[in-house]
Amino acid sequence: MTRRKDPRSARSPVPAGELPPFTPVPRLCNRHDGWTPERQRDFIEALADTGSVEAACKAVDMSTVGAYHLRRQPGAESFRAAWETALQLGVQRVEDVTMDRALNGVEEPLYSYGKLIGTRRKYNDRLLMFILRNRAPERFAAGGGPRGLNAVSQMQLDKLKKQWRAEWEAERARVTAADVRASIDRKIEDIRRRHERERPDRYAALSGETRAAFAHFCALRDRDLAAMDADENTRRMVEVRIDVAETHFDPPEVPLLSEPKRASEDETPRHPPEGYQRWPTREPEPPKTTWTLKDDSFDP
Repeated sequence: MTRRKDPRSARSPVPAGELPPFTPVPRLCNRHDGWTPERQRDFIEALADTGSVEAACKAVDMSTVGAYHLRRQPGAESFRAAWETALQLGVQRVEDVTMDRALNGVEEPLYSYGKLIGTRRKYNDRLLMFILRNRAPERFAAGGGPRGLNAVSQMQLDKLKKQWRAEWEAERARVTAADVRASIDRKIEDIRRRHERERPDRYAALSGETRAAFAHFCALRDRDLAAMDADENTRRMVEVRIDVAETHFDPPEVPLLSEPKRASEDETPRHPPEGYQRWPTREPEPPKTTWTLKDDSFDP
């Protein structure tokens, strides 16, 4: 009976020194088919070789769900750090393989009437240009525009952005409104002190003509400000006087309208003008009498 070859043996070993040592995640029970320390190390090495979590899990005969579950367990800090380092190495290895395919091409079989007649080597110029733009963005950026980042640099930048965001949110949670106001007051005070220290030196650097012009400017400025203050005071005094006058204003007494006089018996009655006709009043109709058979006085 032949023994099945371990798929992990087909991988090329990771060169020593590339992967930092890490502490395996502690498990509650050590199962032979679980995530043993040896299997965790083999997983990290396979991840550094392939750059793919799924391929690394297949190499150690484990599931991707179990790998991500192991990564979230307590005490997996060192394992997560080794995971990130292995991914970076895997991306670099993928770039190397892609560069080799772009430079040397790929062998493709040729068929004629269903029979293999030979092979040909196919080159991909677009793949080569893509690799050059990512490996050397300062030289092969598209269209002469802004220089881009390669895959590794972009991944590192994204990682730094997350770290900066976390630090900023943590610092923002600790800072209060009073701290912000105190910081602003300190900055304003520092600016004022620096200005006071620099004022004598800046004034000493002025020429005599400039100093005389500045003194004349100060005199004119003080005169205009004094005039403006005087006008403002005058306006305020006028407003105060108007307010006082309106407060103590007594309106003239207006006699009340007398009630209309009623006609007395001594006064001569007023007669309507000639030709005036009063609207004829309608006489009230007498009530109607209705006779019924029950009336005793009914006379047919």
